[in-house]
Amino acid sequence: MDYLTVKETAEKWGISDRRVRILCSEGKIPYVIRKGRSYQIPEDAVKPVDGRSYRYKTIPDRFSEQFLHIDSLKEEISRYRPLTQGELERLREEFLIEYTYNSNAIEGNTLTLQETALVLEGVTIDKKPLKDHLEAVGHKDAFLFVEKLARDLSPLTEHDIKQIHTLVLADRPEDRGLYRRIPVRISGAYHQPPEPVQIPGLIEKLLQEFSDNQMHPIERAALFHLKFEGIHPFVDGNGRTGRLIMNLSLMQEGYLPIDIKYTDRKRYYDAFDSYYRDGSSDEMTELVTGYIEERQERMLSILSGRY
Repeated sequence: MDYLTVKETAEKWGISDRRVRILCSEGKIPYVIRKGRSYQIPEDAVKPVDGRSYRYKTIPDRFSEQFLHIDSLKEEISRYRPLTQGELERLREEFLIEYTYNSNAIEGNTLTLQETALVLEGVTIDKKPLKDHLEAVGHKDAFLFVEKLARDLSPLTEHDIKQIHTLVLADRPEDRGLYRRIPVRISGAYHQPPEPVQIPGLIEKLLQEFSDNQMHPIERAALFHLKFEGIHPFVDGNGRTGRLIMNLSLMQEGYLPIDIKYTDRKRYYDAFDSYYRDGSSDEMTELVTGYIEERQERMLSILSGRY
């Protein structure tokens, strides 16, 4: 590992020598070596986010350091020159295939990862239901729409939610973009979704509630997801729609979208039980936070040529 002096690090990060020394003394920069009164700082160290930027936000203690690290990674990623169109498309394609596979698999889609990739290229998989093909294509279209919304930076609206759902539910034209008109039960869950007549008002209230920016964006996205799924506004497609909305919220704040893995589905479902049974959103926040941290660290490794 190569190291920089305090002065070299200060010049690289555009801050004072004194500020770098304070960060070193407070342990905010990992793997620093101290020799007497001097510090040696890893060349690939990420500049920590200034904690004062959280002054007017309510940050749970258990997540404060991790949020700071993630936001430091986000700032570091933004310093790299823009990728070429080809590079961007390659990275997005890789993510989109895995994301579509995992999000659909959580809901029972039988396509494998390789089959999902082929379907998104226009190939028909023998002996696999048409429904599974339509779900893959619909999820891809919905994600592309979410990307457009994220670029526009407009507040999420009820119309946006219905449009995302319309794209997701490509296999059920009669139910696309329509709130359910029947009561439902979620098998094995601790929560009973509200009656259909309550759905419009609850969605409106949820959108108003989360226009408040006092929470950290990651915690806000996780909590919105918990509450949206609790409303369960549609007959089908709620999980896929909700995960797309969560990614929209994250992307609008400058984070990379995340892909909750099919292999993590039990932990994912347990997070809902933890919220509706015990009143704690920590498990979902922890799950989302871990995925964001992992994805941003991987992206930084790619950008810096270390991957």
